[in-house]
Amino acid sequence: MMTNIKKHLGSNIRHFRVLNGISQAKLAEMVNMATNYLGLIENGRKFPSANMVERIASALGLDSIDLFTLPPIEFNWKEGILHKIRTLIDIEIQSIRIKEN
Repeated sequence: MMTNIKKHLGSNIRHFRVLNGISQAKLAEMVNMATNYLGLIENGRKFPSANMVERIASALGLDSIDLFTLPPIEFNWKEGILHKIRTLIDIEIQSIRIKEN
């Protein structure tokens, strides 16, 4: 199966942008790009120049290669599951404490 590199890159940019709590408008401003053009990149409809990939990666605190490697679905899946388990454990502990009192 062949990967659509534009969609893969755009998805990763969006993933890391959201992970860093950066709005699309803010990232566009950080790399001197129009917000609507960044939206087209994130949606896999446009492909940025190599220079722009480097600027985006730098703004996100990454190496350029990070934007092409792990798809977001794989990047933090273990951490996400562990966070959910910890949350459920905390809820259960609170429930037990309430019942004991």
